Amino acid sequence: MIVNYKETGWEVITQRAHGIVAAQIAFHWKTSDRPVRWVETLLAIAEHDDAENELDGETLITPAGGPLNFAMKRFELPHCNKLSSLTITKSRYIALLTSMHMEFLYGKDASSAEATKFLRDQQQKQTAWRNELNISKEEALRIYNMVEWCDAISLLICKEEFQPEGRGVEISTGPDNKRYHLYQQDDKTLTVSPWPFEVTRFTIAYDIRMINAVSFKSSAEFRKAFIEAEVKEKSWVFAKNNAINKAALRTNKIRK
Repeated sequence: MIVNYKETGWEVITQRAHGIVAAQIAFHWKTSDRPVRWVETLLAIAEHDDAENELDGETLITPAGGPLNFAMKRFELPHCNKLSSLTITKSRYIALLTSMHMEFLYGKDASSAEATKFLRDQQQKQTAWRNELNISKEEALRIYNMVEWCDAISLLICKEEFQPEGRGVEISTGPDNKRYHLYQQDDKTLTVSPWPFEVTRFTIAYDIRMINAVSFKSSAEFRKAFIEAEVKEKSWVFAKNNAINKAALRTNKIRK
């Protein structure tokens, strides 16, 4: 889960809600730049964290009693095995992209033997799936970069990591190998530069829960508060900003 500290307690966004945010953003991608298997790509983006369920019997609080933010979690073999089994029952294509995402998340700090073995097995499966689907390694990486990009911008939005005074925050490198930035404009709308979307304006929305307590004695106590919390909808409007995009185009040309 994603947790934001507020004056009255914690704003909680589930991992699955974060996935929906990512898919809503991807849905508006330029038609000409979408992968051939577009529906499956959207499903992979929406469901890349589906094994994470805050109502399951997992540890949900820190030693200090606060909600356990997603960034504090490390490799957990049962969780990764569950996600792998969920995706392969949907399609090999979704399993491939999700496997690449797990490698992205855990590959750099796979310190345990079980993590190393799991990721090695995943790499072998990725090779087999690419061959079966007739997708090159380069094409798979290009498609995955879209998955990772949408995941990254969704996290920035859910965590509300916007820069003040019109400054941009880097999202990630997109499938076209360009660097993208997220801005919050004076009217509180969001914009991305360069603009990768088909339309010039759209809205995203997702559920949040406000939990009016700072600490909890147990995961069970937090889970009870989570279940009883009022669910509200938060929304953001994306709007193209031509001035910012012209500056980004010049910057990307210089980098080339």
